[in-house]
Amino acid sequence: MPEENGQISAKAKAFFDKAEKVAETRNYDYAIDFYIEGLRYEPEALEQGHLPLCELALQRQGAGGKKPSMVEKVRRMGGKNSLEQMLNAEYLYAKDPDHLPYAETMLKAAVEGGHNKVAHWIANLIFQKNNASGKPSIQTYILLKDSYRAIGEFDKAVAAIQYVVRLRPNDKEMADEYKNLSAELTMARGKYETDEDFRKAIKDRESQEKLHSQAGVIKTEDYRAKAIEEARKKIARNPDSSANIFELADALANQDNDKDENDAIALLEHNYEAKSDFSFKQRAGQLMIKQIKRKIKETKSALESNPDNQQTMVELEKLSEKLNNTELEHYKLCTQNYPTDLRAKFEYALRLVRNEQYNEAIPLLQEAQKDPRRKIAAMNQIGYCFFKKGWLPDAIDIFTKAINSHQLKDDAIGKELRYNLALAYEQQDDTQKALDIYRKIAQADFGYKDVSQRVDKLRSNKTEPTSQ
Repeated sequence: MPEENGQISAKAKAFFDKAEKVAETRNYDYAIDFYIEGLRYEPEALEQGHLPLCELALQRQGAGGKKPSMVEKVRRMGGKNSLEQMLNAEYLYAKDPDHLPYAETMLKAAVEGGHNKVAHWIANLIFQKNNASGKPSIQTYILLKDSYRAIGEFDKAVAAIQYVVRLRPNDKEMADEYKNLSAELTMARGKYETDEDFRKAIKDRESQEKLHSQAGVIKTEDYRAKAIEEARKKIARNPDSSANIFELADALANQDNDKDENDAIALLEHNYEAKSDFSFKQRAGQLMIKQIKRKIKETKSALESNPDNQQTMVELEKLSEKLNNTELEHYKLCTQNYPTDLRAKFEYALRLVRNEQYNEAIPLLQEAQKDPRRKIAAMNQIGYCFFKKGWLPDAIDIFTKAINSHQLKDDAIGKELRYNLALAYEQQDDTQKALDIYRKIAQADFGYKDVSQRVDKLRSNKTEPTSQ
């Protein structure tokens, strides 16, 4: 069964669960084998398979893991079909994540096999690494262009060929293809311009809305009550099953009320104490955070209806403080119990930054950079920490490196990086560099934060006469 809404086959899940457990013991090679076997059953399992395997590869590399042997290279060369070729390449890439040709072979096989979700992910990773290279490969950009085009990602195909045109300004063939791809992108964006297509799009949208509405009706209170009843029966038959305990906890939590949520948390806490298995404590923490967030949402809604209610304001402040403390403790425990979990380190670091504990956050963020999914965001946070500590040259270095490594300059993180770099320059009294960056942000997004006011302020300061 293909991955959909996070659901995967039992066989694949069993392998992924084993991989995760083995990885915690630092037996990385054994964990790689388990991930690859799980992906044979679920090739599209991005969240459960490909991403954690990529994270594992970086952890293994950081621990001094050896590159694939010659025997492994020969045995994993090619494959009988596109799936086997993709997984063989991924196996080699997991053992040598700096060797881009393995990722490129994986991308080709993913495209050929129609594994578009995987192709999109690995293409983005290759794009980012090639951009960050001191000598980016033209052939890699061409591969990316062809791959993105094959899976219908015309905007990224255009972005890839733009790099080729810059590196080969006199290549007429590439210039012509750039024009053709740009035209295809325009056509793809304008595919609903005809009345017939527009009506079809509206009809499809209405059908989807109807399905979503039906899905909401199905999940009634009665349905959720039955889910709890079924989960309790399963626990009665097998009270030691962790899966049954989690199922009951989730069924209770889905009621979205304090009593059932508290029962779910108590159930998980009890089993944590009885089994010394942190996964129960982790899930209890997640439910506590979810509960507090739900209360914050309800309180904000009440405050919107009655903005002058002082009691509601106080309640909102208390809930916000409780959420902050709960998240801080939750991610701290996750980091302590899962020391190889880069996501937990990143999340914990974010809470430390929020609480102005910059010295504690920086080492965690530096480790989190090893995760390709969070590398740029982690660098941004490191730069921010240096900025707040007054280490302005270091902040400028980090922001600049992050900007150079990030392929999309005008997306949210791209703008934030440039804005933070400008702040650092401004704080360092290098007003001309700060002004230049603010101006470019304003040219792309005039309403971004306070850039327009900062441009006006810096320009005004430059034109003021100096005192004699």
